[in-house]
Amino acid sequence: MGCGNFFFTLIITFSVALITYNIIISANAPLKQELPGSSQGVLSFDPIIKMPGNRKSALTNKKRLFHTAVTASDSVYNTWQTRVMYYWFKKMKKTGGVDCEMGGFTRILHSGKPDKFMDEIPTFVAQPLPAGTDRGYIVLNRPWAFVQWLQQADIKEDYILMSEPDHIIVKPIPNLSRDGLGAAFPFFYIEPKKYETILRKFFPENKGPITNIDPIGNSPVIVGKESLKKIAPTWMNVSLAMKTDPEADKAFGWVLEMYAYAVASALHDVGNILHKDFMLQPPWDTEIGDKFIIHYTYGCDYDMQGKLTYGKIGEWRFDKRSFDSVYPPKNLPLPPPGVPESVVTLVKMVNEASENIPNWGP
Repeated sequence: MGCGNFFFTLIITFSVALITYNIIISANAPLKQELPGSSQGVLSFDPIIKMPGNRKSALTNKKRLFHTAVTASDSVYNTWQTRVMYYWFKKMKKTGGVDCEMGGFTRILHSGKPDKFMDEIPTFVAQPLPAGTDRGYIVLNRPWAFVQWLQQADIKEDYILMSEPDHIIVKPIPNLSRDGLGAAFPFFYIEPKKYETILRKFFPENKGPITNIDPIGNSPVIVGKESLKKIAPTWMNVSLAMKTDPEADKAFGWVLEMYAYAVASALHDVGNILHKDFMLQPPWDTEIGDKFIIHYTYGCDYDMQGKLTYGKIGEWRFDKRSFDSVYPPKNLPLPPPGVPESVVTLVKMVNEASENIPNWGP
């Protein structure tokens, strides 16, 4: 066992030492179980990035199933979120009826060992990175977990939706990708042009303009399975390279792995249709509208008059970080009158899930 870990660490060390080389030549890399490296590839045109005027024009008449994949650790924090997420996945898939394009679901558990929720949630157990490789940034396990899953699992669908534990699906999701393009949510804080000097270390000028890099992360993204098999090893390489580059690590911080996915996607000439209505993020987005996913990454703090007190703990609050080591209790108190629909809906959906999921608790 110790020998295996030592061998694995050597592979990673070597990979990081030659990381720039790996990034440049991995554009057409076949998917491998070991840390990715590759064969040569050249980009030929700028990815097309546009928002269709009518969502229906982005779809075809043919039913195109996608598989939803969520990476998670075995922490209490990740586990209760994933259980809530899967509850609503099942409910919205059923609501979508026979025409629903939501296919199977997999929790990619990167703890390296099964847990007691294997029978509740379809799960693939991935191995974590060797100790110390993530440098305290556990999110680096995400691309490595996807590499393993794509190599080993029998995935029936032709498309993949990459999602996260803190996503709640509020209505059936159609396959928003088309014509070889992925479908992704644009993040205002992913700014390739602003960081062009840094990004050119990983996306050389011969690969095209910096605008080829979309303002996205890896989630939520719907992308063709075969495209993701090419992207994933490069995503892994770029993530490691950025984490070991002090300038990139400082500039990108907690969104480093998001930048890495955007770069890897561009290196493989996979553009993305940008869907602002893919998800909403309370408390800043106040209405559900046409959105498909609630992403509850931000804390929601209000006084009893329904006024947002962001940056200050409110008299009423919901923040997932309040439950980093314990499950949320059933029947969380609803927000006071005047709090936006998005926050009220979020709490109601968490409450419904906790009430109906058997054996709620660790």
